[in-house]
Amino acid sequence: MADDVTTRTIELETPDGPMQCFEARPTTPAKRAMIVVQEAFGVNRYIERVTERFAAAGYDAVAPYFFHRAGGGTASYDDFASVIPLYEGLSDEAILVDLDAAFTHLEGLGHPREAIGMVGFCFGGRVTFLAAARRTFGAAVGFYGGGIVTPRFEQFPALVGESDALKAAWLGLFGDQDGSIPVDDVEALRGALRDAPVPTAIVRYGESEHGFFCDERPSFDPKASEAAWARTTEWFDAHLQPGS
Repeated sequence: MADDVTTRTIELETPDGPMQCFEARPTTPAKRAMIVVQEAFGVNRYIERVTERFAAAGYDAVAPYFFHRAGGGTASYDDFASVIPLYEGLSDEAILVDLDAAFTHLEGLGHPREAIGMVGFCFGGRVTFLAAARRTFGAAVGFYGGGIVTPRFEQFPALVGESDALKAAWLGLFGDQDGSIPVDDVEALRGALRDAPVPTAIVRYGESEHGFFCDERPSFDPKASEAAWARTTEWFDAHLQPGS
């Protein structure tokens, strides 16, 4: 962790009970804020490090624990079966409840909605699209978000039909070698986004698999990760309006 970043675990109130968040903030006042949305495996050390990375870049950043309804926890990358119980009680409506709590917390730190961004990975990639369609805030970036075009779980329907309702600028980053997200789905999403009323973009990394940004997974692609981080920061620089 950078010396100019402080971290703590906070607890936010939601209509579905208390929710913990990992919070990372720069030691100098931040003019922008970031919600970091976990992978399917929970708020693990990797997600904490991403949150710290945004804090080091000048954001007040939080990573909500979306699995609080099931008692919380994380799953290991090599045991996907242990992920399923963590999703108990979680739906799109519940996700939005948790995001609303995170937005309220960041607004309480002095950040207007137009200065708040959102980044998500895997499960979180889809969440960024959901949020961009149903909430007003500055901008979002989704890394390899599955289920946007072709649903993967019953409680999480396809969202591509909401492309014309997006309220936040949205960037989607995908790997062509991702066995869970076909390139045809990525291109179908690109086509649907032509009707979006806000700026959007799709970027494909030809040699990358699912999880290419995560340095704790076998699919980690250092070159694509570096390029994707640059695109992500450029997107937020272009579309967030920093507060005073």
